[in-house]
Amino acid sequence: MNAPFIRNALLQEPVGDRVRCGTCARRCMLERGETGWCGTRQNREGILVTLSYGLVSSLSANPIEKKPLYHFYPGTVALTAGSWSCNFACPWCQNWEISKVPPIGGEFYTPDRFVVEAVRRRCQGISISFNEPTLSLEWSLEVFRLARQAGLYNTFVTNGYMTEEALELLAEAGLDGMNVDVKGDQEVVRKYCKADNEVVWRNLRRARELGVWVEVTTLVIPGVNDEIGVLGDIAARIVRDLGSETPWHLTRYYPAYHFTTPPTPVQTLEKARTMAQALGLQYIYIGNIPGHPAENTYCPTCGEIVIQRWGIQLVQNRMREGRCPSCGVSIPGRWE
Repeated sequence: MNAPFIRNALLQEPVGDRVRCGTCARRCMLERGETGWCGTRQNREGILVTLSYGLVSSLSANPIEKKPLYHFYPGTVALTAGSWSCNFACPWCQNWEISKVPPIGGEFYTPDRFVVEAVRRRCQGISISFNEPTLSLEWSLEVFRLARQAGLYNTFVTNGYMTEEALELLAEAGLDGMNVDVKGDQEVVRKYCKADNEVVWRNLRRARELGVWVEVTTLVIPGVNDEIGVLGDIAARIVRDLGSETPWHLTRYYPAYHFTTPPTPVQTLEKARTMAQALGLQYIYIGNIPGHPAENTYCPTCGEIVIQRWGIQLVQNRMREGRCPSCGVSIPGRWE
């Protein structure tokens, strides 16, 4: 236990010689010496430890639009940290170099050092991202508390597969906003991610109840989740479970990791956006296509562009106190 990135896991339950992990919804039951599904939790002499506390594989200051979070302090910058591994099995992972391997190195950051670095770089917030941030639960909780004290916001970019206990701890510590990747319907998530899609929806609803700002992303992959029926079900469920004002990001897939399928046709994303509008969603964005008109935020009442973007860069924010400058309607989000 002398390495700084090895710490006792916060959520664990001893069951005889075994221990159950309470960090993610897999709730792995581990024998002594056994490592969990994600590769970041291990049973050492009956105590569950995390192997990646403060172990940073990737660090960069990014526009909040890169998350993507479009209705959350536009034009601000978040110091973003990633670690190692994931609790999903997606064969198309865009960050597979760090998400498909267990902790293998990197630089150790105490929570205090990370927050000081965010302030030094004149960031307005922090984000835990790149790989699955749930696996950095213990570190994230300490970072969030310190960031709040420093006047910074806190965000997660996540697959949403944490336990409800973990989510509640994150919200209590200061999680302000999260982008959750809804990867498809139950069949898609079970087949490709080896997970239960209902857990993701449960956590989306719970996050809203806890006061966390939520946006949803779907990486649209040809032959996986690009059928209009699948995308229509996601759109309808966002309206029903989260509300029509919830932003939905339809993101273009590019070949990565084990997937060589060609990139998503632009027409597929545009068709899905039109469908989602018909179902009542008010803010549907098309991502990974810089310059596309659907990167912008439009007033749902008068159609005026209220926020203009190019890729991950904010071009113009025309809102006034969270309202459309033309008709005065309120645009939901975190603006001030």
